[in-house]
Amino acid sequence: MNIYLLFKSLHLISVISWMAGLLYLPRIFVYHSEADHESQKTVFKTMERKLYNYIMMPAMLISWLFGLLLIHSLGFGIFSELWMQIKTVAVIILTYYHFTLGKYLNDFALNNNQKTSKFFRIYNEIPTIILIVVIFVVIFKPL
Repeated sequence: MNIYLLFKSLHLISVISWMAGLLYLPRIFVYHSEADHESQKTVFKTMERKLYNYIMMPAMLISWLFGLLLIHSLGFGIFSELWMQIKTVAVIILTYYHFTLGKYLNDFALNNNQKTSKFFRIYNEIPTIILIVVIFVVIFKPL
């Protein structure tokens, strides 16, 4: 079995799972920030916590793990290529974005959210833009 292709497959599966969470959690925040009843807010808090802790966090960690294993198998000289530099910066931004979602999750959990639903609607577009950039640089590999 080709270990590189195994790592690549597992990396893609985990990235897809991570991205699904990065796109869905801010949408839940939109609905949570618009919720009027405490029972709705309780349901959203449970959904947010489970999504972040049981899906997004493991998916992010596994994405990083298999990404680093891919880099190791290709050699660290890959960082001399522009596409890898762009991808690395984009992944670092996505990771930062992930942890900002964790901060907002904690704000909601403490009933201390200061952001509007409009903010979360706009904030939700960030991972989409980064995903598009990453896909194009990985596919076309600009020099």
